[in-house]
This record gives sequence, C-alpha cells and structure tokens, in this order.
Amino acid sequence: MGRMIASVLVMGLLAGCYASPRAPAIGLTGRAEVSGVEEGDMLKLRAGPGLGYEIIVGLPNGTLMRTGECQRLGGTVWCEAALDRDPGTRGYVSETYLRKM
Repeated sequence: MGRMIASVLVMGLLAGCYASPRAPAIGLTGRAEVSGVEEGDMLKLRAGPGLGYEIIVGLPNGTLMRTGECQRLGGTVWCEAALDRDPGTRGYVSETYLRKM
C-alpha cells in the first residue's frame, strides 16, 4: 500500500513538471530518457553520486532528463541530472538507466 501511495505522489509531481516548459539547468547540456527500469520500480534521483545519498524522487521509464557530467564510483557511473521540465529538481542518477537522445 505504501509503495502505491508513493508512486501516486511521484506521478503527480511529474505531471506537474510537464505542465510548462522551462529553461534547461545550467551546465546540463545532454538529453536522456529513463529506460530499462523494471516494472513496478523507479529510477532514484539522488542528492549525490552514490547509494548512500538521500532519494529526491523516483522516476519512471520515459521521464525526460537533462544530463551533465558523469563519474564512476565503484561499479556504477553516476550522472548529474535534472528533470527536463523542472530543471530545479536535480541530483544524480545511474547512467545504466539512461538512454541518450
């Protein structure tokens, strides 16, 4: 039940993000789409590059992102990213789940 409520809240947040286009976040010049996330799960946008950082928001497949610099930490490449339609919502995501556009 809690997971469903969280999913509804995230989807509501994302719906608001697509309502009005805004300028891209400074320094984030690439574009990507969230892809390859398993059914019922979401890609976590984190406050920093690693699993130990706070989760800002969960992102479903199809979410458009602006991307910036990426760095390898252990076995994962973490990329700076912001929501395409809400550049103020930014953090880091695993490159594994990004399809460059």
